[in-house]
Amino acid sequence: MPTLVLLRHGRSTANTSGVLAGWTPGVNLDDHGRTQADAVAERLRPVPLAAIVASPLDRCQQTVAPVWANREIAPVIDDRLGECKYGDWTGRKLTDLVKEPLWKVVQQHPSAAVFPGPEGEGLAATQARAVAAVREWNAKVEETHGKDAVWLACSHGDVIKAILADAYGMHLDLFQRIVVDPCSVSIVRYSETRPFVVRVNDIGGDLTGLLPPPKAAGDAEPSDDSDAVVGGGAGTV
Repeated sequence: MPTLVLLRHGRSTANTSGVLAGWTPGVNLDDHGRTQADAVAERLRPVPLAAIVASPLDRCQQTVAPVWANREIAPVIDDRLGECKYGDWTGRKLTDLVKEPLWKVVQQHPSAAVFPGPEGEGLAATQARAVAAVREWNAKVEETHGKDAVWLACSHGDVIKAILADAYGMHLDLFQRIVVDPCSVSIVRYSETRPFVVRVNDIGGDLTGLLPPPKAAGDAEPSDDSDAVVGGGAGTV
């Protein structure tokens, strides 16, 4: 199946003020975040993107704006890629939240964490909706553009970490071991039987390795795209 580029939004005003933004409207990229968005758009410029799918929240929409500015496709909003719904924790300072009993659950047993209040969501539910979205979009992109297509999903730190944990085959309780910085790129190639995690938290460098390598006449086709290369292979260069 296609290659997924997971892009976290650039640094936001909530990030710099230490506030848990959640679904709060009007949380924008700060000046550095806008610079990050421009830089990642330039990194992605050589990569043909079959689709750009983004969280509806402002900071994600602002991050993908320069990515699609010179392309023939526009981003599609998918609420399932939106931030975890932190309920009554939304808008509170992280320095205050660390004192809450639930904080230890979020850190040590996140699969059991459900955020308080009528709008609160469990991290397991966040993972389930985000992974379902990724799988559905993978199928759509492959059907329309073929198995070598590359597409981009712009989302949030905890959401991307949850998708990566699923791709690694890790229990959600281990997802806090994954780091996803603002405007970092993580890449997953999905096959029929397993995902391959290619990059995680990549904040610089060439992304042309995402392009499918040219096939010379007589090149042998792999027996199964789901097979891992024994010995590790020769890489993408």
